[in-house]
Amino acid sequence: MKHILTSLDGTPASRLAFGTMQFGGRADRSASQEMFDASLAAGITHFDTAHLYTDGASETYLGEMIKPHRERLIIATKAAYAGGATADNIRASAETSRKRMDVDVIDALYLHRFDPNTDMHESFEALAQLRNDGIIRAVGISNFAAWQAVKAANIAAKFDLSISFIQPMYSAVKRQAEVEIMPMAKDMGMLCVPYSPLGGGLLTGKYANGGGGRLTEDKNYKARYRFDHMHEAAQTLGQIAAREGVHAATLAVAWAAAHETAPTPIISARSAEQLAPSLAAMEYTISPELYAELATLVPTPPLATDRAEEQ
Repeated sequence: MKHILTSLDGTPASRLAFGTMQFGGRADRSASQEMFDASLAAGITHFDTAHLYTDGASETYLGEMIKPHRERLIIATKAAYAGGATADNIRASAETSRKRMDVDVIDALYLHRFDPNTDMHESFEALAQLRNDGIIRAVGISNFAAWQAVKAANIAAKFDLSISFIQPMYSAVKRQAEVEIMPMAKDMGMLCVPYSPLGGGLLTGKYANGGGGRLTEDKNYKARYRFDHMHEAAQTLGQIAAREGVHAATLAVAWAAAHETAPTPIISARSAEQLAPSLAAMEYTISPELYAELATLVPTPPLATDRAEEQ
């Protein structure tokens, strides 16, 4: 059964989550507030941040904004991207995040990435203790392979701890998560909360029009989305969106959310204006026919057993 986290007052998680990675970086305090307010108005109750983001400004800004609404919101953050997933680092990271956001409890704490150098028994015993102490309510993992996630779940269970969430990268041009991560998450009851449903902005169409952003400014994003077939897919998605009378970003987010495992994509932006088309996906229903058409933009990744020809 899939883990369903509600807020402190019982408010359910929204269909989409809002990620605050840009808070204090590409989005200043005013722009960040405008995006937060727009997200609330659209019905977002699930907000995602990380200890690492913008040297702590992301958590600090978010903590200031949630004060009047804390009881009805779900706040997730991530620990141990740097410094390893040791017990001491996890505890220190969680406490720093809690102080930055000025909250008594963190609703969901993710391990930000897999650490091959720390025994997961140490990591999940520390997370279980944070849960037992009332510091966190639920645990997630981010950037884990499926085998790592299954191993983590089995170890966590030794400490009476469940892994409630997993965050992979997922979009219409980055579909590797469909092979093992999303089926695994469904089978093991983890809610999949994928990031980058717009492909780093590629699927908004702005780069085809000569616009700038992370794909031109960040070498990692530029390398990640450098392939011609991705840019061709983005161009076709834009044409389909125009035909359907909907913004390309709305269509891309709606497609990611419509996967049969019912994931909760994380949307983000630099400004409220840029965010609006992604928020519109909260109310947009993609038809099965349109979903299937968009699924042809890039090849469907083969099954993990590599016997797709028999299907």
